[in-house]
Amino acid sequence: MAIQGATASRSGLRSALPLLLPAYLWLTVAIFLPLSAMVFFSFMTDLPLSGKPWAFTFGNYATFFSQSLYLRLLWASLRLGLEVTLWCIVIGYPAAYVLAKVLKGRSREAIFLLVILPFWSNGLVRIFSWAMVLREGGILDTALNAVLPFKINIDLMYSYPAVIIGLVHSYVPYMVLTCYLTLQAIDDSLIEAGRSLGASRLQMLKRVIIPLSMPGLVAGAALIFVPVVGSFMEPRILGGRTGTFYGTVIEDQFVAVFNWPLGAALSFILLAVVLVILALAAPVLRKAA
Repeated sequence: MAIQGATASRSGLRSALPLLLPAYLWLTVAIFLPLSAMVFFSFMTDLPLSGKPWAFTFGNYATFFSQSLYLRLLWASLRLGLEVTLWCIVIGYPAAYVLAKVLKGRSREAIFLLVILPFWSNGLVRIFSWAMVLREGGILDTALNAVLPFKINIDLMYSYPAVIIGLVHSYVPYMVLTCYLTLQAIDDSLIEAGRSLGASRLQMLKRVIIPLSMPGLVAGAALIFVPVVGSFMEPRILGGRTGTFYGTVIEDQFVAVFNWPLGAALSFILLAVVLVILALAAPVLRKAA
């Protein structure tokens, strides 16, 4: 029986290979080859394409450990990722619950359309739109002064809260979508059974709804935390001088300083740190999921 099962498995793999090959070939060309080139660059003193003499070195990685600035910026980026993920959970999870269990019909479709609407616009357009809202004399400032009997000055541009607002707006749809899928899969009869047994709404939320929807919550948190840690557009545009994070320093190495070897080394250090964090959190996340 085991031999027949193994034979059937190999046969199924051969039949599925033509369907899998294009996707894996694309992943190899679009992801692994550029990553391999960046690994190669991170151990070089200069780019071969620059025409200057170059050699292999570990100095680019040593720069990270010899200058405390990079470590402080990395910690600031990790903290930013945790804060944005937390705010996305606070905002996105209730919205996903309402979509999955409260709204029906066309009202659900309309709200769902509003959730995915940010995906239809360019990221720079969204960021500069927030710049028009948050700056002094902007939309928020003008609207509040038109309603309130006293004059206030709202100027959040080039501040840490502005970076949080821009990042949360960009990534909260991921939390809504992942949580919506798991919440929708929860059988309504379980909720009705809990209520018939006298459980309050808070008890149902803590003992039934959140545990069963935890896979979507964990998936959304991972989808948000990883890109936010290396983000640079929102901190650069909305944060100004206060928006200097690890991702903006990496961008500077590639765009402004043209020091690709150091930028590649800093990028892979960030990748290693994120992978270590996910590996350490894997047992807890696996238990929760």
